[in-house]
Amino acid sequence: MLATIASAALQGIDAEAVHVEVNAGEAGEPKLILVGLPDAAVKESDDRVFSALSNSGFKPPRTRTTINLAPGHLRKEGPFYDLPIALGILAATGQLHAPSLDEWLIAGELGLSGATRPVRGALAIARLARRLRKRGVLLPAVSAEEAALVEGIEAYRIESLDSAVRFLQGETRLAPVPPEAFRRPGPPPGGSDHAIDFAEIRGQQALRRAVEVAVAGAHNLLMIGPPGSGKSMVAKRIPSIMPAPTLEERLAILGIHSAAGRTIQGEASWETRPFRSPHHTVSDVALLGGGSIPGPGEISLAHHGVLFLDELPEFKRSALEVLRQPLEDGEVTISRSAGRITLPCAFMLVAAMNPCPCGYLGSSRHECRCTPTQIQRYRARISGPLLDRIDLHVEAPALSLAELRSEKPGETSGAMRERVDAARARQHARFRGSPVVANARMTQGQIRRHCAIDASLGDLLQQAMEQLSLSARAYDRILKVARTIADLAGADTIEAPHLLEAIQYRSLDRSVFY
Repeated sequence: MLATIASAALQGIDAEAVHVEVNAGEAGEPKLILVGLPDAAVKESDDRVFSALSNSGFKPPRTRTTINLAPGHLRKEGPFYDLPIALGILAATGQLHAPSLDEWLIAGELGLSGATRPVRGALAIARLARRLRKRGVLLPAVSAEEAALVEGIEAYRIESLDSAVRFLQGETRLAPVPPEAFRRPGPPPGGSDHAIDFAEIRGQQALRRAVEVAVAGAHNLLMIGPPGSGKSMVAKRIPSIMPAPTLEERLAILGIHSAAGRTIQGEASWETRPFRSPHHTVSDVALLGGGSIPGPGEISLAHHGVLFLDELPEFKRSALEVLRQPLEDGEVTISRSAGRITLPCAFMLVAAMNPCPCGYLGSSRHECRCTPTQIQRYRARISGPLLDRIDLHVEAPALSLAELRSEKPGETSGAMRERVDAARARQHARFRGSPVVANARMTQGQIRRHCAIDASLGDLLQQAMEQLSLSARAYDRILKVARTIADLAGADTIEAPHLLEAIQYRSLDRSVFY
C-alpha cells in the first residue's frame, strides 16, 4: 500500500516541498530502503522511527518497505523526516486512517520513545505551507510556536507520534498555536538593572557621538584606539540604542536564525536586534555562509542588527575581503554544487582595532615598540576598498585616571535612543514607499534628491576630497553621513556644520593608514 506525506527541505532560509512516499507490503526480504538523496542524518532515521513505532504501541513493517524522498535531485539533510516517515509507514500498513492527511505539511524529529523534538526552519516551513495552500503545519512544540507567526496558516503542537496519530484520526482535538505564543518579551535594550547601558561608559564623548550618528543612519563604524580604551564596551552597548525592529524585520531576523537552528536554543530574542561577534579565527564560510548545503553565516545572522569585528586586522585577509560585496548590496549569493542561494545580510558593521601591533602608537603613557615596517604591515591587512565601505572612522583615546575614577554616570542609552528614534522617524517618512529604511542604504538617485548641497558646500567637500585623497565612494558616504547628522539636528537641509562633521569622520583613516 502506498502513502504520501508532505514535508519540506531547507534551502538556505527558504523551504522546498518534499513528498515522503512510503510503499509497504512489497515482495522480498523484509527490510527498509530509503532513497531520494538523503544525508547521513536522514539515513539514520529508520532506527529512530522503528524504536518510536514500537514504543508508541504500533507495529513496524514486517515486509520490504521503500521510502522515497521526492524530488530526487534535492539533497535532504537533518532529522526533518522522522515524523512524516513514521506517519507514512503507519498509513501504508493500515494503522493510520486519516482522509485529511494531505492537508498538512509535517516535519519533526522523533526520540526513541516517540516524543518529538524541534527542527530548524519552522518559519520557512510555514511559509511553504501557505504557498502550497495547505491548511497548516504539524510540528514539535517550539517549532510550532515559530510557525504560528505566519499569517493564514494553522500551526499545531505535536508532542509525540501517538498524539499526531490521534489528532489526524480525529480521536483528539488540538487548538492551533496562537501567534502570540512565541512573542515572549525579551530583556529591555537598556535601562534595567541587568541590561548593559551607555551610562556605564566613562568619557569618550567624541566616540559616543560617532556611535549615535552611526546608529541613527545605520552606517558602518570603525573605532581605532589603544587597549583598554573601551572600544569593545561601546560596541556591546550599541544594540541598546538601536530602534526596536519592526514586525517585518523581526520575522526576517527570526526566519534566518530559525533556519540556522539558533532560536531553538533561545539565542535570538523576539524584541531585540541581533548582535554577532565572531572571533578573528572565523573561516570565510562561517562568516559568509555556505556548506555542502548552503546556509546562513555570521553576516546573515546579523541581518537588521550589528556585526562586530574586534581586532579587525587579526582577521584573515580573505575573510575581510568577502565582506565588500555584502556591505554594498545587503545580500550575498552563494553557489555550491548542491545549489545556489541568495541570503539577506543588511547589517551594520562595527569594527575595532589598535593603531599598531602593540597598540600604543601615539600614546603619551606607553612607549610604542613597533618598527615602521611592522606598523605598515599591520595596517596593510585592511584594504582600501574595505575602508571605503566604512562610513565613520573615529579615534577612541585612552582614558585618563580622572575619567576612570569619576563617579558621574554618562548619558543613558534611553536618552540616546530617543534621539536615534527621532532621526529614524524622519528617514522613514522620507523613504516611505521605498525598500530603503535608513540613510546608509540610499541609492544614487536618492542621494541626489535628499543630500543636495549648495555651491559653497560643494566647494568645501571638493577641497576635502582632494586634500584627503578620498574615493568617489567616500564622496557619497560623506553625504549620507551628513544627511544623518542633519536628521539628528532636526534640519531639513544639509548645512555646513553637518558636512564638516561628516568630513571629520573620514579624515582619520588617511592619517592612520597612509
